[in-house]
Order: sequence, then structure tokens, then C-alpha cells
Amino acid sequence: MKALPVLALALLCTGCKTPSPDPVPVNPDPVTPDVKPAAVVYTTSANGTPFTESTVTLGKPEDVNFYKVTLDGNSYQTVDGFGFAITQASGYNLLLMPPADRKAFLEELFSREKGYGSSLIRVCIGGSDFSMDEFTCCDERGIEHFAIHPLDEEYVFPILDEIMAINPAVKIIGSPWSCPRWMKVSDNGSSYDAWTGGRLNPKYYQDYATYFVKWIQEMEKRGYPVMGVTLQNEPLNRGNSMSLYMSWEEQRDFIKTAVGPAFEKAGLRTKILVFDHNYNYDSIASENDYPLKIYADADAAKYIAGSAWHNYGGSVSTLDRVHSQYPDKEIYFTEASIGTWNYNNFANSLIDDFRDIFLGTLGRFGKGVTLWNLMLDDEHKPYRPGGCSTCWGAVTISSKDHSLKGLSRNSQYYNVAHCSKVLQPGAVRLGTSGYTTGGLTYQWYRNPDGSYAALLLNEGTSQVQVNLVSGNCSVACKVPARSIQSVLWRE
Repeated sequence: MKALPVLALALLCTGCKTPSPDPVPVNPDPVTPDVKPAAVVYTTSANGTPFTESTVTLGKPEDVNFYKVTLDGNSYQTVDGFGFAITQASGYNLLLMPPADRKAFLEELFSREKGYGSSLIRVCIGGSDFSMDEFTCCDERGIEHFAIHPLDEEYVFPILDEIMAINPAVKIIGSPWSCPRWMKVSDNGSSYDAWTGGRLNPKYYQDYATYFVKWIQEMEKRGYPVMGVTLQNEPLNRGNSMSLYMSWEEQRDFIKTAVGPAFEKAGLRTKILVFDHNYNYDSIASENDYPLKIYADADAAKYIAGSAWHNYGGSVSTLDRVHSQYPDKEIYFTEASIGTWNYNNFANSLIDDFRDIFLGTLGRFGKGVTLWNLMLDDEHKPYRPGGCSTCWGAVTISSKDHSLKGLSRNSQYYNVAHCSKVLQPGAVRLGTSGYTTGGLTYQWYRNPDGSYAALLLNEGTSQVQVNLVSGNCSVACKVPARSIQSVLWRE
């Protein structure tokens, strides 16, 4: 076929229109997906997978008429946080980990964005039964010889540096296991050159107060904020590998004549916490009500923020009397350990510690909880001769595999994780009224950012439900049998 001329092609297309492209649809009011607000729920069951995460859609208050709990308008203490002791033993094990694995683990525990957000730690002022040697910061006679010990520089400070880089809001409580030996005397006042036992010579009250001042200043110069100090770990325990007996009268006099004025003169805002020992006062009748007797002295009490507690003897109910007698004084729980004597299984320790140490302390106006060693190996090491050879860390690391794969997280780790994950530093405990049932315990908090949090414990053998109902929403908390649960939501 002969090709048509261009003009003919044009005539053939007379009246044709070039099709226009499809119009772009215009939607001035795009539809937002119907995403209903939800609460995030974290659950650890005694016999299940730890720290599982789920969500529950927020309901309407008017739709809830059963298992109902509401706020009663009261508010109580603010909470500083939860965490563990960073001992030299913990630092030793952590530093054996590959740097990337150690960073990942510390972020898991301390990062608020990537992990649980732990915000409170305890450190030893000098050595302890879980240090690499017995020592203080001034083992040469004369306070002018005060200096941070090289073992802290080697095993503790590198870990603190990494923690502070992850969470600069972490607060520290410091505790000594012994004063320098040259400051000690025996019960009858004679010289006492030993780490275990002895008493503080009143002759050295001023020097030992200066010791605390210098330690706090050195720590803060390195970027480690010291929120508080106790003046003696377990002052009624004469038998630890490093120890010092300090009666309530001695601690009272040390505070009012030396420590309090020294802190005031140095402009320190560090809290002074008294006692730091067991609920039963180690069954020493003359030491019953140890902190209350010190508070009764106005010249000492004016320098004291509150008291610190351990649970190796007695009941957390002791704190009821402490708070009722002096409601203006703060309460901290500073030490509990697990070990071969009490860690029968994950399940029992998970439930018992959450009830007694966490909900028990917080429900009695406690402001924070620190537990004993963050990390020990599977042989309970390292520990000092005469110290605890049967303790477990909150985390156990294999002595043959120091990677993340060699870690085993014990029950106390998850107790701290549950509280840290939903309670921000500064959270306020709120009063509640309404539904209760046997085996169920719960607490409700408001965080500084306006979000709400709840801690729940079900000790029973069946799932229980409780509906937390406020003015704008309701949260249906279904707590499995033998479980702990933490919940975070925003109205």
C-alpha cells in the first residue's frame, strides 16, 4: 500500500481530540485511620515467658460497672526509681563482655528509649564483700591522704561512664562497708586494726565526715550525681568481711556533730539516709526503732532526709510505724539479694519479691528500690573471703561465655524492669478505691509527662481482672495466674 501524504493523515483525523491524561483525584479531607488509643501491657508469669508486651484498647468509663477501681483524689510520694548495685564484682564481669554486647545489655537495662529505663543505682564507698580487695579511700593515716582507689577506677567508673552516657538521669546512693581501719576502736576503746567489726572512734568524727564530703565531690566531679548516702551499710552487722558496728546513738552523734555540719558547710545537697539495715534490727533490743530514735533528736533530724532498709530479717510492715511516726522522712529500700538460701525457683522469688520489696515498700511511701549485685557469674564470683559465697546476681553470666548468649536474667531483674519501664522518675503514687479480691494487689501512678501507670500482682491460680476507671477512659487489666504486670497509658 502506498503511504498517505501527511496532509491526508491530517484530514483523516479532522474532528479527533487528543485524549487528556486521567485527572489526579483531589481529596481535601484525607481520612485518618481509626486508631483507638491503647494501653501497653507488660507481663511476666511465674511459669511463662518473661516480659511479654501486648496492648489493650482504652474503653469508656460509662461502660464499666464491674471489677471497677477509681482514683479517690489522694496523692502520695514521688518515686525516684529502681535498680541495682554496681559493685566491683559486677563491673569485673561486665568488663569481660565484648564491648558491643555490654553496650547492648546496659542499654536494655538503663535506656528509657531502647530498654527499661532503670534510674537508680547503689555503689560502695570503698570496698565491700563484692570488691576485688578490702580497702577504703584513705588507708594511709590522715584525711589529707584521701584519694579514689585504683580498683574503683578500674572496675566501677568505666561502667558508670557507660551508664551515664545511656541515661544521664540515673541517680546514685552510696554506702560504706567500713571506715578506714585507723579510725576504728574496739568496744572498750582500744585500737582495732581489722576490716571486720570495730567501731568508729569519736576522735575521728570530723575526719570521717570530711571523707564523705570528699567522696561526693570526687564522684560529682566525674559526672556521677550522688543523690544520697547512708553512713554505714548494715551498722548492726559485725561479721561481714568489711564491717563497722554503729549503734543508733553513735550514728546520731556522728550526724549532728560532724556529717550534717560538714555537708552544710560544703554546700552539698546529697541526702543523708540513716540505718541501712534489716526490718527486725537484727533482734538487738537496744537498737529497736533505730531511725526513730535518731529522728527524735532535733539537732540530728534536721540534717536527715530519711532511712534505708534491707529485708534479711523482719517484715516490711516495720515501715508502717516508721512512716506514721515521722511522715516527713523519706524511705528507700537499698538491698536484697537472692542466693542458694532463698532462690528456690524463679516463680516464687518473682512473686514474693514483687509483693514485699516493690509493692510493699512503695505502698508504704517508699521512694525507690535498689537490689544487690547486678551481675555475678555462675560460680557466684567474684567475692571476698568471709563474704557471701552463695549469692546470685540479678543477672548470671557464664564463666565460660561472657557474650550476651551467656547471660541468664533472674527474677529480680524482671521485678526492676517492670517498675522502671512504666514509672518515670518523679512519678506520683495515687490513691484508689473500689474492687479488691484475694491475691490481687495493684497500685496506680501518674508520671511527670501526664501518662498513667499501674503495677499489678496476681498471686492466685486463676486469671483476675480489674478495670482502672478515670474521668476519661478505662483500662481493663487482665492479670494471668501467678503473674506480675505493669501497664502504661495516656488518656
